[in-house]
Amino acid sequence: MPVKRVEPVPSDIEIAQAAELIPIVEVAKNVGLSEDDIDLHGKWKAKVHLDVLEKFKDRPNGKYIDVTAITPTPLGEGKTVTTIGVSQGLHYIGKKVFTCIRQPSQGPTFGIKGGAAGGGYAQIVPMEDFNLHLTGDIHAVGAAHNLLAAAINNRMAKEARWSTSFL
Repeated sequence: MPVKRVEPVPSDIEIAQAAELIPIVEVAKNVGLSEDDIDLHGKWKAKVHLDVLEKFKDRPNGKYIDVTAITPTPLGEGKTVTTIGVSQGLHYIGKKVFTCIRQPSQGPTFGIKGGAAGGGYAQIVPMEDFNLHLTGDIHAVGAAHNLLAAAINNRMAKEARWSTSFL
């Protein structure tokens, strides 16, 4: 989708609010995925099933760019802006591009670092979904962590009362 340039450049929130989102099912279809190949997480996000690798095994492998670290500029341009900017640039020159971005840290939610959703015309929308819960996996990790901690605490409490005299 081409970017419509506006002078003066609007704020990040104005750009985000003006964006016309494409339903993720349509995005999936555009890259050859059926609705059965994805798990929907609302209208705008989804996870791709691993068995898609088997479905596309006869296709040639693409190129992979991994943006792992960057020192943000004073304006806050870091990994997310770089990742989106590279994707937009490659798409602009006619390359087929698919971008995967992980859930950011919770720092932005508490106002202790940048937005982690990019900025300007290189941002993730809807930003509130991206910054707060994405697909819910982080909640599952937290629940599993708490369950394991409770099991360990329970075991330690019981073992503290066990007698070793029979040994």
